[in-house]
Amino acid sequence: MQIPLIDAAAVEERLTWTAIADAIEAGHRGPEAKIGDLLLRRGDDACLTRAAWLDGTGLALKSVTVFPGNADRRPPLPSVQGLVLLFDDRDGSLKALIDGPLVTKWKTAGDSVLGARLLARPDSRRLLILGSGVVAASLIEAYGEVFPDLREIEIWSRTATNAARLADLHQSGPVRVRAVEEVEPAARDADIIACATMATAPVLHGDWVQPGSHVDLIGAFRPDMREADDALITKAEIFVDSRETAIHDIGELAIPLAAGVISEADIRGALPDLAAGKAGRSGPEAITLYKNGGGAHLDLMTAKVIAGLWQEDRSERGLDHAAALADSGPPR
Repeated sequence: MQIPLIDAAAVEERLTWTAIADAIEAGHRGPEAKIGDLLLRRGDDACLTRAAWLDGTGLALKSVTVFPGNADRRPPLPSVQGLVLLFDDRDGSLKALIDGPLVTKWKTAGDSVLGARLLARPDSRRLLILGSGVVAASLIEAYGEVFPDLREIEIWSRTATNAARLADLHQSGPVRVRAVEEVEPAARDADIIACATMATAPVLHGDWVQPGSHVDLIGAFRPDMREADDALITKAEIFVDSRETAIHDIGELAIPLAAGVISEADIRGALPDLAAGKAGRSGPEAITLYKNGGGAHLDLMTAKVIAGLWQEDRSERGLDHAAALADSGPPR
């Protein structure tokens, strides 16, 4: 049997950030997923392989390479490349091959906006994004959709021209998008701050973050990486998407935990707690911090949405299952 290879061209016009956030939230109301990770490194380059099995939903294996220097190549190459394998929960058969960056894009920003939907003030008006890469671009779209009351999105990057270029690409939307040159004043005015950098030392300081703000930490994925300083970690109410993936293996929380700056008791909840209403913001003046650590269970939930939309599209076009598989081309 031919296995479909699903890429962005096949489904992206039908995807919405709200649908992905809804699927991730619903996925955390059921059985706990079994997950496992493998990280290989060579300097700043990395190969990350993640697997998840969610009873009643399926199995997924995602393997991606992260080569930050690819953006400087001529011609430039994507910094993240890879593939997701989606397996059937009943018999273990391979159901689909899905473009890894497609799943990563929608999973990553979907995870973050779900965390913000559950933790940030609903009346948030100003968003600051630290970073100017692929994730930052998806955050502009995701937050703009899920927080319709946003009035301004500011972008900061260590390379100012990159921030300006990203802002210029989003001038036609309903939200004003502009580049800023300094983090501190923008952070002081922001209701939500999303960090999507490759920083190994903090770029966001707690003294800058005002009461009532929500901080979305995305970029750190290695033990030596972090984006927030100890002052922010200690003053914020800390939440994570997954205790298993976000606490001990990523420097954002692992470093202050090892130094005794915080303890695990300071982590107030994970997505299952938030989805069940068992945890959340303590009040309007609290600073909430959400560590987006990812995890293959989130890739699985996202991949299921993508595969479902792919099949729906073929059904609407009058293709039966066999024809839909043939239409996808040979396995690769």
